[in-house]
Amino acid sequence: MATTDSMPLADFIKLPDTVAFVVRYNGATEEYISRRQDVYLGKQLSGNYAVVYTSSERLGAVLYDIGAVSVNVIPSILAPLASGDIDSAGITAVRRQPYLSLRGQGALLGFVDSGIDYTNGAFKYEDNTTRIRYIWDQTESGASPEGYGFGSEYSSAAINAALSSDAPYTVVPHRDTVGHGTFLASVAGSREQGEYMGAAPDAEFIIVKLKSASPYYRRLYLIPEDSEPAYESGDLMQGIEYIVQKAGELERPVAICVSLGSNMGGHDGFGVLEEYLARISFMPGVAVCAAAGNESTARHHAQGRVAQTNDSVDIQVRTAETSRSFAIEIWNNSSDRLAVSVQSPAGEILGRVPARSGTSYSAKLILEPSSIVVEYYFPIEGSGSQLSVVSIIDPSPGIWTISVYGEIILDGTFHAWLPITGLVSPDVEFLTPSPYYTMASLATATGVITCGAYASINNSLYSLSSWGHTRLPMMAPDLTAPGVDVGGIFPSGYGKMSGTSVAAAITTGACALMLEWGVADKNDTTLNTYLVRANLIRGCDRDNDTEYPNVQWGYGRLNLYNSFYLLRNI
Repeated sequence: MATTDSMPLADFIKLPDTVAFVVRYNGATEEYISRRQDVYLGKQLSGNYAVVYTSSERLGAVLYDIGAVSVNVIPSILAPLASGDIDSAGITAVRRQPYLSLRGQGALLGFVDSGIDYTNGAFKYEDNTTRIRYIWDQTESGASPEGYGFGSEYSSAAINAALSSDAPYTVVPHRDTVGHGTFLASVAGSREQGEYMGAAPDAEFIIVKLKSASPYYRRLYLIPEDSEPAYESGDLMQGIEYIVQKAGELERPVAICVSLGSNMGGHDGFGVLEEYLARISFMPGVAVCAAAGNESTARHHAQGRVAQTNDSVDIQVRTAETSRSFAIEIWNNSSDRLAVSVQSPAGEILGRVPARSGTSYSAKLILEPSSIVVEYYFPIEGSGSQLSVVSIIDPSPGIWTISVYGEIILDGTFHAWLPITGLVSPDVEFLTPSPYYTMASLATATGVITCGAYASINNSLYSLSSWGHTRLPMMAPDLTAPGVDVGGIFPSGYGKMSGTSVAAAITTGACALMLEWGVADKNDTTLNTYLVRANLIRGCDRDNDTEYPNVQWGYGRLNLYNSFYLLRNI
């Protein structure tokens, strides 16, 4: 292996130009890595995937050598999905039912997010000891978890030593500087804080704090420097693997909350991250919840249909004086081949660029400060789809027109996505957007429990909650949970948050209670994400005048108590 012939993996990861990607791991990949000095094998993940490291300069050549299309393996960039509620989700009733009396005892809650305020009473027992079994802080340099090569790992013993110290952060320097992870963890499992309590107050935690996306990938994907926190999907996969691994060592069931999302990818479940999540979902004692996204009104999705070969359909994008560089992904089915042309606000035209897989064509405009890059990738592994990427660098303000031409047409349907909210300038939008197919890419993974959001005060859908379907096609979301003005704990104290992140956290707490009943209490030790999902779907509240499932509500509103009530009749 390369790590034994050159510098150690942990040292290579720290080099400023090191980048990671995720491959489907097989004998050929292993043999290639073993004879290279510039390629390092990182963590091997469940389902025959592996994280691999190389330099940004060598990345293209390495991907070519191993026969991987870059769009399949380089990380997508993820952002947080957030912009009296457990009563309406049927969770309080489950805690109070004397023959259930479920509070999460024996179950674990896993969060891969911005970290946690471990000093907060929400995450401590009454004797001031921690409810957190492990923290893996990917941002720190220290004693990393075995096999991962970066970050610092803190056990409950280390955290308890910090809590008993007058200066806890000198013992365990981990902090949540964003607050997103702390809040969601409190919603899922806060201990009593005055009148506030989370869904599973007796559950314990495994926490992963994600490191920021590398400067190389931020530049590659044109992510504005002052954008929301941005993370790499490969680091998320390693965080989930760590949680599952630790839960196995502790012999405990675990409910994992994934409240990050991206508009990158085919939204059809065939990306490496989505496939990985689907495989994790089969594991007994594991329940994975994903936030649907807050994109229904963001004007970041458009769709159309080219009727026949040589016909064209226009996609128009509005930009402003303050707009930064951005990229548009256009996806179509394997039966078709599409090509694009681009017209600037001032009328300069980049003529139709023939679709040739793996090609990249760039042009600098003459009368405007902008540049245009067009790239094609097909067939994409798994789905066989075509991806066309149009990048507009330093866009001039006005209306940009992308014409989509049919070179081969059997179906003709295409979808276009701008980056997810927080990773693109807020004044960049499609002129004729569609709220359909706005599910975040993680939420399109097969098997995960996908959560939309609603306001429990009047049972109305949260206005930003993303709509289905997926491109598979598959019904999404699975269900909705409270996600508007939900109370929780920030590092600075009590506050409120809205978004499908919050709905996913509440659902994760509900999953922990079901895993307590099924796995910890041995009523059904086979429970996994698929089975928990089915139980939650059956128990949802549904309105008589609404047809279910539908692309806004899924199968209805989460009602955990009703899920248990229906189990009694099986």
